[in-house]
Amino acid sequence: MARVKKKERQEILLEKVKTKPFLTDEELARKLDVSVQTIRLDRLELGIPELRGRIRKMAENAQNKVKSIQSGEVVGELIDLELGHSGISLLKITEDMVFAKTQIAKGHYMFSQADSLAMAIVDAPMAVTGVANVKYKVPVHVGEKLIAKAEIVKVRGNKYFIWVKTHNEKQEVFRAKFIVVSWGDK
Repeated sequence: MARVKKKERQEILLEKVKTKPFLTDEELARKLDVSVQTIRLDRLELGIPELRGRIRKMAENAQNKVKSIQSGEVVGELIDLELGHSGISLLKITEDMVFAKTQIAKGHYMFSQADSLAMAIVDAPMAVTGVANVKYKVPVHVGEKLIAKAEIVKVRGNKYFIWVKTHNEKQEVFRAKFIVVSWGDK
């Protein structure tokens, strides 16, 4: 990849961080074919916070929107929320989340992340899971970061049909279809 001018590189950096806010400085450096220090200097100049700061800001904004459950009840870190439409959460798999013998993540953590995210995107004072159809696609291990994306695909009365797809850095690891039932006025 040929070197690009600073202004052009910074425009590309802004676009990449806007579309994929979870990219680390190291990943951005590889994608732009520059050093990590160059990325850090560009971020500083452009006023782009580091990864942890970007996630914290997104999480604070999303937490304030949740209606159907308490925001602290979402498993993982709620990153983005558009009530009545979609949401994103991030869950890092730790030692206590895996089976000792196989070092593979226990499925209920991925289910809980997806289920609580599905309930959080419902624009109602109360919501419960009515039906869940889940598929565990590949094993997940310690240290992996799971990004769950939920989207309401259909609403019929007080029933919300929601798809949740969870990815690690490489591929889809979990997928679920939920029917979430809401009660109370919007």
